Amino acid sequence: IIFIIFCLLLAGYSYFIEPNRLEVNRYVVQDEQLKGVKIVFASDFHVKPYGQKRLDTIVEKINAENPDLVVSAGDFVCGHTHHSTMPIEQIAKTLGKIKTKFGFYTSLGNHDGWYGKDEITKNLEDNGIKVLSNSNISLNIRGQKLYIAGIEDYDTGKPDIYKALNGVEVDENGRYNKPVIMLSHTPDMFPKMTDEITLVLAGHCHGGQIRIPFLGPIFTASRYGDKYAKGWKQEKEGEMIKIDTSKPIKLQKDISTLFVTRGIGVSILPFRFNCPPEINVIEFQ
Repeated sequence: IIFIIFCLLLAGYSYFIEPNRLEVNRYVVQDEQLKGVKIVFASDFHVKPYGQKRLDTIVEKINAENPDLVVSAGDFVCGHTHHSTMPIEQIAKTLGKIKTKFGFYTSLGNHDGWYGKDEITKNLEDNGIKVLSNSNISLNIRGQKLYIAGIEDYDTGKPDIYKALNGVEVDENGRYNKPVIMLSHTPDMFPKMTDEITLVLAGHCHGGQIRIPFLGPIFTASRYGDKYAKGWKQEKEGEMIKIDTSKPIKLQKDISTLFVTRGIGVSILPFRFNCPPEINVIEFQ
């Protein structure tokens, strides 16, 4: 009886409480070229038909950060059909209330692809959210040029990293010489990224969504398992570099850096355990 009660309490917590424990997590990143830039990264919204109040809260939390930029890696809608999600018209109109100094940019996710990429793109862009599909945009932030690039989703599109980087400035050696932030829905594209990209931002895995203590996630939607499921990752020539997130994270040339958000919504199973949803604030110093 005690065991059954414990399981019921655990299921209730994982269904009713943790999915609604929206955290705002902050990170300091050292990069001379991006010094002073503040980015809010919010992804994998998966807005359900009855999710208006929650979506309003997300907008309020993002606006409270007074960001220079807001970026996302997609999956605005929930499920595989129009009946399982809030209409994209309503989602886009609400997210269009987010206030930034230099814009809101996103790639699209697999759920967006199943819903209809053209419809998603039109509604987002009608509300001031720029969709980057194997493309990039250059920004001038306080005299510093920054490129935001985005690739198509791996499952529902044809991601093309080099097409996404087309037109980015290069030096005399042909290397990208301006900061580039790449938006990729899945972190599985990270091993294919050139280390000249300043920072890769991804989602899709939801951090595993249900993480068993000492064992890890029951499922990550990544071919790499838990390797890129959440958090900060750095690699040099295929070797992982340990990162201490209690200190400023250093971006260095010839080292590839990835950050994977746990995301905001849920998918497949309506549960989260040991993996609360999050909005991420990245401040460059």
